[in-house]
Amino acid sequence: MSGAAERATATFVAEHRAEPDSVWSAPGRVNLIGEHTDYNDGYVFPFALPHRTAVAARRRTDGKLSVTSLDADGAPRRGGTVSIDELTPGALPGWASYPAGVTWVLRKAGIQLPGADLVIAGDVPTGAGLSSSAALECATALALLDTADRPADGPEGPELSEIAHWTCRAENDFVGAPTGLLDQTASLRCRAAHALFFDVRSGETEQVPFDAAGSGLEILVIDTRVNHSHSESGYGDRRNGCEEATALLGVPALRDITAAQLDGALGGLPERLRPLVRHVVTENDRVLKTLERLRSGASTEVGELMTSSHASLRDDYRVSCPELDLAVETALDTGALGARMTGGGFGGSAIALVPSRQRERTERTITEAFERNGSAAPRLFTAVPSAGAAREPRS
Repeated sequence: MSGAAERATATFVAEHRAEPDSVWSAPGRVNLIGEHTDYNDGYVFPFALPHRTAVAARRRTDGKLSVTSLDADGAPRRGGTVSIDELTPGALPGWASYPAGVTWVLRKAGIQLPGADLVIAGDVPTGAGLSSSAALECATALALLDTADRPADGPEGPELSEIAHWTCRAENDFVGAPTGLLDQTASLRCRAAHALFFDVRSGETEQVPFDAAGSGLEILVIDTRVNHSHSESGYGDRRNGCEEATALLGVPALRDITAAQLDGALGGLPERLRPLVRHVVTENDRVLKTLERLRSGASTEVGELMTSSHASLRDDYRVSCPELDLAVETALDTGALGARMTGGGFGGSAIALVPSRQRERTERTITEAFERNGSAAPRLFTAVPSAGAAREPRS
């Protein structure tokens, strides 16, 4: 049982004087490459982190939902108790809107929910662009489906792709954050020691072996500790711009513009939309090239694509920030093979492909650069491709 699951279980017993019926957990994720392509029907390439969010659940019979989560200091935060039939956007504020939104979507999808007590604990860094919200949504959905006798690992359970759409809808329509399918799909479907190539349009996935350590490399995550919020940032503006460009170009999605067609497509757009389209088209191309290189076991050759991705996100999509740029530039200056921001942007984390023998020096140099810059000390850790969402074993 993971540490998050142990904490959720212990708190559940303390809060409800009973054992939970089950505990489910889901991981955060790092996106190796393929940013802001998911809502353009494109390609993404994430892998799961070892950091997880766990939800301990017990079935109720009164049609009500109660939610409790653990603060960073281990203190319980009670999110309230509401009738599932009366749930509407805004019914529960803040963090509680995420499990409430999942409950609302499942009911809308025809899942007969008897009610549930939920206790949530996790160690996915929040506000770091590592998909803590999707981890919470996916673990909640799996726990609630279990209380409804429709567990995802049972014969009557829904497909993971359907759960990904449900949890994405919860974030879009209930919480109000216009994210795509990348985060939820990664949290649900990734496998240990693999990166997940995902074609958002077709739903096709491929588990691609990704053994950076076998090539003498590590993926270093650099959490800048600059907070961001998709629902309150320029994320929605970028998405709206892509939709406007799609309509002007007369294509189903920007994914339908190939790299060879890019120059011609840009000529038919107003100047303000050209950088957005250029990023999406070139980013899809970079994802496909990364897939080719990882299929052939050439982990060391994806670094240049990562760095090009960051330049595109910084200059064309304009979703980077000074701290992310500092992290990327410092990592590259100290020998990283490639580096880029990961996640929606406007803060959060960067990742760097670093030779193992240089990792400690890279970490030290980045920390010193942030200190000289007057920025908060970054959080640094190595990301190991890990398993996706699952039922936690009984302790």
